[in-house]
Amino acid sequence: MLANVNRFFPLLALIGAMTAYLMPSWFTELKSAIVPLLVIIMLSMGLTLDLQDFANAFKQKRAVLAGLVLQFSVMPLSALLISLLLGLDRELTIGMVLVGSVAGGTASNVVCYLAKGDVALSITMTALSTLAGVVLTPLIIKLLIGEMIDIPFADMLLSLVKIVLIPVSVGVIINHFFKSLVAKVAPALPLISILAIVMAITIIVALNANQFDKVGPIILLAVFLHNGLGLALGYFCCRLLGFNHTVCKTISIEVGLQNSGLATALCIKFFSPISAIPSAIFSIWHNLSGAMLAGYWARESQD
Repeated sequence: MLANVNRFFPLLALIGAMTAYLMPSWFTELKSAIVPLLVIIMLSMGLTLDLQDFANAFKQKRAVLAGLVLQFSVMPLSALLISLLLGLDRELTIGMVLVGSVAGGTASNVVCYLAKGDVALSITMTALSTLAGVVLTPLIIKLLIGEMIDIPFADMLLSLVKIVLIPVSVGVIINHFFKSLVAKVAPALPLISILAIVMAITIIVALNANQFDKVGPIILLAVFLHNGLGLALGYFCCRLLGFNHTVCKTISIEVGLQNSGLATALCIKFFSPISAIPSAIFSIWHNLSGAMLAGYWARESQD
């Protein structure tokens, strides 16, 4: 039964989001639980990985390079193009470009895991894009919207270490030394990850519930198009480059899912709360679209 739990991921994510929107007060006090939930998710993924997985991922230099190039070209350029075509105002355009210019989010690792992608490659790409984004994000923003912002490098690096590297490393080490024990709990790991990410989505929706009434449908359309283009172009560009289906899935997810939490924080700190609306919506939508895509690709793998 747990092997098929991926089928319910989109439905559970949608139910959680709708409940949080209607009853935000139930979940807003759980804001501090988001990071622990991500740690649980990363630990669960680490338990499914072996040291050889990472060695194989680093051998895929061409895939990693393709992913990084697509990450920092498709997303910022499509954000600007969509903003111009839809006639978004300056503040919302800044928000769109900023969320398109940040690195891939840790949610991409979870979605890749649930979609039967190459998790080790996904984690490698997330780590590298985060480090590259320290330089590339402000340069891209300056190039596209004429602004330069400071990137909190130390905070980003520390966050990556705490949320991704440490729990994944612990999981890999446990799996390496206690493989037989881990094998017994392995069937439950997808369920644990799904419940944790659904709870994280629910909390994020609750924290941003009061912003939705202020947003017109045009910004919703902009975010949907932005995320959709990232997922689609990430996949089909890799197909044209000759990568196999698993790598294409992995890079598609990595390109389409952004570190929208970082984008939200940067918008509020350097611009205005209004400019943070696109990234706040993106943080919700990319988890829902990622959940639906993961469910589809997981079913495809089982057929």
